[in-house]
Amino acid sequence: MSVDCAVYREGHRTEGPGDFSGALEEARASGGFVWIGLHEPTEDEFGLVSQEFGLHPLAVEDALKAHQRPKLEVYDDSLFMVLKPVAYEPDSDTVSSGEVMIFLGDAFVVTVRHGEGSPLNAVRSRLEHEPELLGKGPTSVVYAIADAAVDHYLDVATELQTDLEELEDEVFSPDGAGARHTASRIYTFKRQVLEFRRATGPLTQPMARLAGPGAFGAAVPFVSKKARPFFRDVHDHLTRVNESVENLDRLVSDILSAHLAQVSVRQNDDMRKISAWAAMAAIPTLPTGIYGMNFEHMPELRWEGSYPAVIVAMAVLEVLLYRLFKRRGWM
Repeated sequence: MSVDCAVYREGHRTEGPGDFSGALEEARASGGFVWIGLHEPTEDEFGLVSQEFGLHPLAVEDALKAHQRPKLEVYDDSLFMVLKPVAYEPDSDTVSSGEVMIFLGDAFVVTVRHGEGSPLNAVRSRLEHEPELLGKGPTSVVYAIADAAVDHYLDVATELQTDLEELEDEVFSPDGAGARHTASRIYTFKRQVLEFRRATGPLTQPMARLAGPGAFGAAVPFVSKKARPFFRDVHDHLTRVNESVENLDRLVSDILSAHLAQVSVRQNDDMRKISAWAAMAAIPTLPTGIYGMNFEHMPELRWEGSYPAVIVAMAVLEVLLYRLFKRRGWM
């Protein structure tokens, strides 16, 4: 359950207690902070951590159940933040999301990870190689996690843009309108964009709140003024991601509409061709139907030239109709 536990003093790591007991007191006594990383803990396992750090029961419930949307909640003794890192699978061209819950206090950070799309080892390693940033306190951990997640959003947006261009080439290729699974691929791609959007869209408001007071209310506690420019940078990157997602969603909708229009035009062309051949088939059907009736008194029955005359007339009419339909592009 415990991925990592360490106390950080002046930007440098020292190993913390293995059972979390006394970790917070040790960090406060030394002027540092403790960072505990957990992966999909059980209720009993997380109960030890929540009791040690005094975490709010509502936030603890959200962290255990997961399946939360990105958000930022302020409690008396801590902040609770949810992010949804995403992962792109190039083999299947799919987007999957994990979840990271962050509890931030005056001298502690507790991270709870759900899913495989949100590894934090790289973030911790990066911070430990930047003692100046890590020395700014537990807020630096929140910034580093958010920055890594949003930067990866940009990479995923680029991958999706490449997939969209390939899909666009397929749709507008000569055989694209007739492909059997094109509509299914477009719809599947739209679902991937929707999954991506669920991770990036709701995160805008929490990032704006962390960046400083403004339209979303007063300043957030436990976040110093010196840390706000860092969150503003993350917010700017997130804005770029959301603009890319909006463009992707709009373009894939346009591509689907274009594909359906192509299919409709193709069906209309097929119907015109079928109608043209049906009209040409009706020409010989009419005289043969009339003269195939068993009436005794019918004109031209005993005329020697009637048969070749009817054959010639049908052939001439067939040629005239064929040329007419060909000129109009029906055949």
